[in-house]
Amino acid sequence: MSPKKILLAEDDIDDQKLFYDFLRHRQDIVLMPVAENGVHLFDSLEKITSSDDLPDLIILDQNMPKKSGLQTLQLLKNTNRYAHIPVMVYSTYADRQLIEISSEMGAFLVASKPVTKDGYDEMINCFLKFYN
Repeated sequence: MSPKKILLAEDDIDDQKLFYDFLRHRQDIVLMPVAENGVHLFDSLEKITSSDDLPDLIILDQNMPKKSGLQTLQLLKNTNRYAHIPVMVYSTYADRQLIEISSEMGAFLVASKPVTKDGYDEMINCFLKFYN
């Protein structure tokens, strides 16, 4: 199996650093350059010319400026070119309401932001279990 390409949309620099520090060691994934918000995410996706180079997973922080995770999720799922890409929404507070709304909108998974390496590994393993 070839490594899965993961694109993170996250505005918090500390959370970006944790994500990359904890996951860069993995051989089964490729970390694409981070998008700082939903607008930047779409700009990044539009620059990808080949469908083969699109991410295999998009992880959205719920609380981002310019476009929230839910606004970005809605746009992704309503755009034919990206609708097939699994999307994970994560947030500091993944409450029942966020889980229900995100799931209804087509999110693959809603999770609380991990704070440990094991937590990040578990989050990615959950995705790989279904998409490998």
